[in-house]
Amino acid sequence: MTQTSQRPLRVLAAMSGGVDSAVAAARAAEAGHDVTGVHLALSANPQSFRTGARGCCTIEDSRDARRAADVIGIPFYVWDLAERFREDVVEDFVAEYEAGRTPNPCLRCNEKIKFAALLDKALALGFDAVCTGHYATVQLAEDGSRELHRASDMAKDQSYVLGVLDEKQLAHAMFPLGDTLTTKDEIRAEAERRGLAVAKKPDSHDICFIADGDTQGFLADRLGGPAEGDILDESGSKLGTHDGAFGFTIGQRKGLKIGHPAPDGKPRYVLDISPVNNTVTVGPVEALDVTSLTAIKPRWCGTPPAGPGTYTAQLRAHGGETEVMAELVDGELNVTFTEPVRGVAPGQAVVLYDGTRVVGSATIATTVRRERVTSGA
Repeated sequence: MTQTSQRPLRVLAAMSGGVDSAVAAARAAEAGHDVTGVHLALSANPQSFRTGARGCCTIEDSRDARRAADVIGIPFYVWDLAERFREDVVEDFVAEYEAGRTPNPCLRCNEKIKFAALLDKALALGFDAVCTGHYATVQLAEDGSRELHRASDMAKDQSYVLGVLDEKQLAHAMFPLGDTLTTKDEIRAEAERRGLAVAKKPDSHDICFIADGDTQGFLADRLGGPAEGDILDESGSKLGTHDGAFGFTIGQRKGLKIGHPAPDGKPRYVLDISPVNNTVTVGPVEALDVTSLTAIKPRWCGTPPAGPGTYTAQLRAHGGETEVMAELVDGELNVTFTEPVRGVAPGQAVVLYDGTRVVGSATIATTVRRERVTSGA
């Protein structure tokens, strides 16, 4: 069921404790649906409070969600999904970095927690739909199927992190904020008009389970601490050392600590990460140009595409679109860029769009770099 439905639905509203999910739950209730709020306890030990705009899923957040539900006038529960979250999101995050890839935990959480574990439980309890505060829309196609589309306001669009949802999940998804052409300030003003105390609460940024923002420290604690390795240039010459290859991502510029400039005086960027021999290779920005990629574990928001096609692709949550040719071959997605793109990291998601419609997503496995002509060749 979607927000396009006319009849009242039994709706389970996922309430994080933030302003977006609170306003979404309020709108669903105002539309006449029978709404129940639920806060997902995703930490086994949520003893620390939020610091500034970092983190989520704390005791403070559960209390904020409960207060919002009381103001809206809907029942409210806290569901413990901490073990499932640890296995499907946190452990996956650590394993991906250990393998030299750069995961997207928000996308994995939407797939495994909010629209798998939560939706399955909601349907088993007789609910028709799960409501969240994401900025995206579900539209009814001519053939009766559900399609995921970008939000009306591109500046707030979050369809990239929802590209893992299949048609069955979309049939039971509700995004009341997705078709709203309003600024975040207006959403906060609406929350204030509704008497919701979260109106002025800062947005959560970064990775929710790393509240202090120290991703490298978090990974070091779980992967055995500092593990010194070499920083190499493209020819294999040693430029310096690092404290663990897991602390780097493709395209990274800051924090290399090489200590001396490149011969041409230009900045150097992380080109490759090798967890096998614990090395990090750096080079000029033009060496990051990618012409094509192969992605695995595709998930389709409807019928999988047949044959090659022209689409636009988004490669990071807050990135722009780029034109591509894409084809599904033997279960893998082959993507070729019309123009080279930079900073494409294995482990991230490539999400395909046909106009505003989300076609599906897949996890980047390998990339092909553009051949470069070097001076003196």
